[in-house]
Amino acid sequence: MATDQTTAVPAARGARSAPDAPRRLSPRRWWREIGWRHVVALAALVFAIFPILYILSSSLNPSGSLIGSNRLFGTLALDNYVDLFSDPVHPYAKWFVNTLVIAGVTAIGTVFLGSCAAYAFSRFRFRGRRGGLLSLLLIQMFPQLLAYVAIFLLMVMLRDLFPAIGLGSRLGLILVYLGGALGVNTYLMYGFFNTVPRELDEAAKLDGASHAQTFFTIILRLVAPILAVVGLLSFVGTFSDFLIASIVLVDPDKQTLAVGLYQYVSQRFSEYWGVFAAGAVLAAVPVILLFQFLQRYIVSGLTAGSVKG
Repeated sequence: MATDQTTAVPAARGARSAPDAPRRLSPRRWWREIGWRHVVALAALVFAIFPILYILSSSLNPSGSLIGSNRLFGTLALDNYVDLFSDPVHPYAKWFVNTLVIAGVTAIGTVFLGSCAAYAFSRFRFRGRRGGLLSLLLIQMFPQLLAYVAIFLLMVMLRDLFPAIGLGSRLGLILVYLGGALGVNTYLMYGFFNTVPRELDEAAKLDGASHAQTFFTIILRLVAPILAVVGLLSFVGTFSDFLIASIVLVDPDKQTLAVGLYQYVSQRFSEYWGVFAAGAVLAAVPVILLFQFLQRYIVSGLTAGSVKG
């Protein structure tokens, strides 16, 4: 009798601890709680992918007209890509190299200058520190369109005094980009630098390290995510900029991709649509590769830099 009771108790306990079977939702409740999310996600996916597919199909369509590109991937050929590099009037290869050089130098310079300024604001205490941080924040409230006329006049005057950085020079355009992006990038890096414990600086100082050694050997390695984010944003913004590049660069051989590709569609839009699409597809390749290479730093860099300031 006792044996039967002892064997019955574990069986009852095992029945109670068994997980309940998943309850199936009714079709109406499933649509109200889960189903509509799939529809919204699918609509957003189609909305994002369709322009990419359309421009890729247009680049592979040898007709070159806008009307003939309405049927996706109806005709496949590389004629537009051949015409893109064989056109003597529109030097696409030079535009591509100019854009890579300008965007690359601007991204590296922005990361270096912004990190130095952010380290100074984060670690040092000096007169005007709070005013400088507030000024960096207030300057970003004014739209960049207000500065275009001033930039043009300044570049014209610099051309007479220092032709190397004046109107029509790539170095002058790089300096304009560096000055325009320094404020917001410094403030973004400043928030990330504050998340690094100051005890690391004190330990390095006790070991005999200078501020420069601490900055380049310790701090920069710890803030690599925000450096990657700032470099990526600077590269993408410079790579796709049109207004400032069209104002500063007046020589056709020194123009960037955004300004050069505009020439294909500014006058004879339908005739050069296929060549324009081919140039746009190739122009997106460096940005995609850089984005994929730095993707692991993006989330951590943006979130950590925006939490603590």
